[in-house]
Amino acid sequence: MKRSIVSLCLLFITIVANAQFEKGTKYVGSSLSGASLSYNGSDKGCFGLQAKAGYFFQDDWMVTAQCSYDKKNDVPASYSLGGGIRYYIVQNGLYLGATAILKHYTTDFNDFMPGVQIGYSFFLNKSITVEPELFYDQSFKNHGDYSTFGVRIGLGIYL
Repeated sequence: MKRSIVSLCLLFITIVANAQFEKGTKYVGSSLSGASLSYNGSDKGCFGLQAKAGYFFQDDWMVTAQCSYDKKNDVPASYSLGGGIRYYIVQNGLYLGATAILKHYTTDFNDFMPGVQIGYSFFLNKSITVEPELFYDQSFKNHGDYSTFGVRIGLGIYL
């Protein structure tokens, strides 16, 4: 009996998630990386806020735009603008992403940072998700000091 209920719940979650990844769906999200959730050679830890908007131009394919603010230990703050794409691998919320970001440091230098992500959209209800994500951003300015690997915890709304 217990297995039947769990199987039924998983099937329901998959069906609800599938409806959210259809062409024409809009997305709004924000994420937080902090408390040493990311690492690079120059600062060893970071606190960051990110806002993201997206649109499903095809089933399972979403184009995104994002902006963010990062404050790091002993490193000037930075602001960034970028865009990307997400592909939802399976209909339960697992996704791969790629981004291209222009980052401006308050010490007046810029960096171009392409990145990759893997994450999961865990649906709390029909449209609100919690999205844990692993990411890697490659710095073109200084690979050793500014390339970043980390974890983000996001909140998303599918409209």
